[in-house]
Amino acid sequence: MDFNVKKLASDAGVFFSRAMQFTEEKLGQAEKTELDAHFENLLARADCTKNWTEKILRQTEVLLQPNPSARVEEFLYEKLDRKVPSRVTNGELLAQYMTEAANDFGPGTPYGKTLIKVGETQRRLGAAERDFIHSASINFLTPLRNFLEGDWRTISKERRILQNRRLDLDACKARLKKAKAAEAKAALWSDEVEKAEHELRLTQTEFDRQAEVTRLLLEGISSTHVNHLRCLHEFVESQTNYYAQCYQYMLDLQKQLGRFSGTFVGNAESTSPPPAAASPPAVAATLPAVPTIPVVPTIVGVPNSVAESVLNPNEVKPPASGTRKARVLYDYEAADSTELALLADEMITVYSLPGMDPDWLIGERGNQKGKVPVTYLELLS
Repeated sequence: MDFNVKKLASDAGVFFSRAMQFTEEKLGQAEKTELDAHFENLLARADCTKNWTEKILRQTEVLLQPNPSARVEEFLYEKLDRKVPSRVTNGELLAQYMTEAANDFGPGTPYGKTLIKVGETQRRLGAAERDFIHSASINFLTPLRNFLEGDWRTISKERRILQNRRLDLDACKARLKKAKAAEAKAALWSDEVEKAEHELRLTQTEFDRQAEVTRLLLEGISSTHVNHLRCLHEFVESQTNYYAQCYQYMLDLQKQLGRFSGTFVGNAESTSPPPAAASPPAVAATLPAVPTIPVVPTIVGVPNSVAESVLNPNEVKPPASGTRKARVLYDYEAADSTELALLADEMITVYSLPGMDPDWLIGERGNQKGKVPVTYLELLS
């Protein structure tokens, strides 16, 4: 019991001494041991790393889960060390609604068939989003959290210890200074001076040891940057794969709906392209302007059925004028025998025929011929 009381009194004395030293430093009444410039730079770099890591982490969480209440729920489950319940993505929920609507309207009707097709694509988009969120959480968010909750806490703890060691050191320096001033006045060697010098040597040793420990931890921030850089590359790769999947799913859906357009809409409507189908959404801003291809005039009086029959690529002949060269932008897999498979960067000859859907052209490569989507081409002058 006596030992505990003595220890408590000693701790209280140390705390009071540190508080006095800190207060006098703030008031400019006491000297302060300054750290070297390299150490100060390491401290500033560590603080910068911590602050920006927190901001990037929080904003990435908002990107992956825009719903604030859902983020709070996930945070609580994480703190309680419980598994977060599976949540339906917005795309999957939309797919469910579209499928249910198609069943009510009739899955055999044009509207019902389209709802089912679009719903299937939305479900695939939702699944892709789920995989992206899972991958980003593991490969990007988790390392950032581990740094903030592990390495940074250790660094903060050692910095606090170093601050206490510095206050002890400066307090010992102040006591030694006072003892020497008293000795000079008394003109004799005081026991207080010897005691103060002994305490100063001890606190200096502890301060130097703690400064070295803290310095090593701060220099480890460079390794943290390397690790975060690798995680950032993985995050970008998973995001790229996610958007590439979404783009491909939408192209497939657009192609499927294009084949059904003659059934679902009237002939007058099918002759004008939908506004959003003019170019691929993901690359519309980067594609060069597409020159207009001269279209062979439609023969007056020819029924639409006759015009459609002319579009068989194996039977048509290119017009005398109006053919163009085109560079293929992306690989394209032919859906049936009437289409021409494409390889990125190859050159083909293209032209239009009367009654053709403006989103499609006839493409020729040697003896091969078939329909090709305009959005996959860069038309050359």
